[in-house]
Amino acid sequence: MASRVQELRNQHGEPSERAQKKITDYLTEDVSQFIMQSPFAVLSTSDSEGNCDASPRGGKPGFVKIIDDKTLLMPDIRGNRLLQSTSNIISNPKAGLIFLVPGNNKSVRVNGSVQFIDIKEIKKLGANNDVFNPDETAEMIQGLLITVNESYRHCPRALSFSNLWNL
Repeated sequence: MASRVQELRNQHGEPSERAQKKITDYLTEDVSQFIMQSPFAVLSTSDSEGNCDASPRGGKPGFVKIIDDKTLLMPDIRGNRLLQSTSNIISNPKAGLIFLVPGNNKSVRVNGSVQFIDIKEIKKLGANNDVFNPDETAEMIQGLLITVNESYRHCPRALSFSNLWNL
């Protein structure tokens, strides 16, 4: 595997210094501002055997609460009851998030580790069930407390290539 990465680096070059420096182990001010504007995120998890899942998550802008520059709180709203993300996190507490803001071609990436917190603890931290168009099952079942290991703004190329906001 490492030889394939090195092969590609030999062919295409190393990441720029700018790209390397944008990755931090905390939430910078611009990353925090983006997360506060985001009504949508994708939560990526895998179990201890590497079986992956990507789960869309949404709510009113700022539904993911910033506790401090190393910690996020994502309310876990009842869904299809398959509990794939929960099962994966129990097996492997590492997760990745991509945050999107409609009309904005940039995105934010956050990688870290997750622990579960109960409803009482969520409310103490100020999280609510902030969703548009709630249905009869839109209730918080738990919270995901995410400790940030990496965060950064991602360049707009993928969203520009897809023309996502102009379809």
